Amino acid sequence: MEDSPPSELEFRVGQRVHASGDSRRIGTVKYVGPVEGHPGTWVGVDWDNGDGKHDGSIKGIRYFRAKSERSGSFVRPQNLSLGISLVEALEIRYRGDSTKDEEDEMYVLSASSRRVSIQLVGKDKVQDKLSRFEELTRASLSYMGVSSPGIPCHINTTVPNMKELDLTGNLLSEWKDVGAICEQLPLLGTLNLSNNFMSPYTSGLPLLKNIHVLVLNSTAVDWVQVQLLGQSLPTLEELHLMRNNISRILPTSSTVVQGFDSLRLLNLDNNCIAEWEEIMKLCQLRSLEQLYLNKNCLNGINYPDHAGKYESEVTCHRPFENLRCLLLGGNNIRDLASVDSLNLFPKLVDVRLSENLITDPARGGVPRFILIARLAKIQILNGSEISPRERKDSEIRYVRLVLSRLLANPEEIKQHPRFSELKKFYGIEEERTSTGTSGPQTMASGLLSITLKCVGPSMGEKPPLTKKLPAATTVGKLKLLCESFFKLQSVKLKLYLQEEGSPLPLLLDNDMASLFDFGIGNESIILVDEES
Repeated sequence: MEDSPPSELEFRVGQRVHASGDSRRIGTVKYVGPVEGHPGTWVGVDWDNGDGKHDGSIKGIRYFRAKSERSGSFVRPQNLSLGISLVEALEIRYRGDSTKDEEDEMYVLSASSRRVSIQLVGKDKVQDKLSRFEELTRASLSYMGVSSPGIPCHINTTVPNMKELDLTGNLLSEWKDVGAICEQLPLLGTLNLSNNFMSPYTSGLPLLKNIHVLVLNSTAVDWVQVQLLGQSLPTLEELHLMRNNISRILPTSSTVVQGFDSLRLLNLDNNCIAEWEEIMKLCQLRSLEQLYLNKNCLNGINYPDHAGKYESEVTCHRPFENLRCLLLGGNNIRDLASVDSLNLFPKLVDVRLSENLITDPARGGVPRFILIARLAKIQILNGSEISPRERKDSEIRYVRLVLSRLLANPEEIKQHPRFSELKKFYGIEEERTSTGTSGPQTMASGLLSITLKCVGPSMGEKPPLTKKLPAATTVGKLKLLCESFFKLQSVKLKLYLQEEGSPLPLLLDNDMASLFDFGIGNESIILVDEES
């Protein structure tokens, strides 16, 4: 804390500010007034990035309560900025000269790792085009310190054709200011307000018929505010709500969310939703095609066999009747019943389940081929398209695997709803030891063509080998064969099955299990590695 001359700037509690000279260091004013032992007026700020000095108290005196132990600090008013208007930001960004810092960042590295400055060819032509505001249709004003719309009518006369506006990381907090900006831009279709800490919405937005995409990531909005906002956005098609600590979906007048008639994509990634019951409240968004729920706290999925209370009260539409893409990565899903329930969604073809326990074989989950076999209609799994060849191979491997398990526990068939259908479709018989059989495929009766690839660091470069092996060959036996095939001595081997479309190979971790038991099919690739 340093003594400085008083400033004429006026601050109020709740106001958004940034540090002078650093528009990315943003915080909220929590206190304005004297601090014991230091003359003059001080502004207590709770910094968004948590990089402060204390929790709002000094020498036992509490002036405000910061969100963490070291996110608060006291700053002289002249060392803070109250921000600028939207039009001022446009002038600086698109008509101002490049700063020395920006020019210093324009370089390439030479062969000796030295910086070589570069000059953009055609830079003046591009700059000239961007400076003609009447032709500007897209603008990015991220972290420019925008805090207000400025003088009414100036926005429309300055950029009358603006269609996409990125206001990420500014100082906006009042919805009336957002409404004023949007009213001045009648062609505006995409608005990004991410990282603006918005005050609770009560009113302030006019009817915005042209906004189709609204991004509200990290804005502290909850679902009650979202529902109120929706009344002013009748044609909204995409709504992004990442990192808002949303844990509940709270419809205003029904058991399910209503309105949002045009909404096709809803992004709720990185929130705190734990119960699938909350997600079911979205099931009557009839235009919804994509629902992003990555990195929440969901522990299961359930599509009701009898829609009941989730059916539309007027037309009895099925839950999520048009949903095609459901992203569930990074949750706590651990049961196959949740996976099987995805088959009940009428039009679902794209699913993400990565970073869940159910997809991690090392923690009791299942490999990709089992997921593919259990998901009859899915065309894209974890971002990777399922080819017809991969689906066929996966389903045959799955049937083989289930057959081997049924020998030990016939009751397990209840846990495999698609098994009988797939077994019949591929004509797979149940004999494990018959030989010379023609017609339908038989288990463990023939030879499998297996390609073995050495990948261990101490094995050297060895060409892959393709061998015909009985399906009954155990993993332990295969390790011994690999030692002989590749002339490996004094090396403890680990074998992995390389699966198409899977980012990581599957560890064959049971020496007593056979290739058949692991569901390994013809033309599979096995990686030969060594213990670390």
